[in-house]
Amino acid sequence: MRFAHHVFVCENRRDPADPKGCCAAKGSEVIRTALKAEVARRGLKGQVRVNAAGCLDACADGPTIVVYPEGVWYARVRLEDVPELVESHLVNGVPVERLRSPRFR
Repeated sequence: MRFAHHVFVCENRRDPADPKGCCAAKGSEVIRTALKAEVARRGLKGQVRVNAAGCLDACADGPTIVVYPEGVWYARVRLEDVPELVESHLVNGVPVERLRSPRFR
């Protein structure tokens, strides 16, 4: 089955002393859960797949999310950003510019 969008949410865990930090400590697991719930609520199951990802090498800017097939990277995503991200990008095909990662443009 091919999905219209495949969303990867970094849930990498690093030692708390690591200066980069980690996405999991910044709430990425809760964000992934909320994304899955919002996708289901909007009837997008089967069209959009949301998965946990290991390190995306951007934890300093986390929580980090990448959406394929577009290859759009999001940085510093917060729980309250989830509905906008789903509506704008996954439903309407318009990336949320204010959340785009400057490192991966």
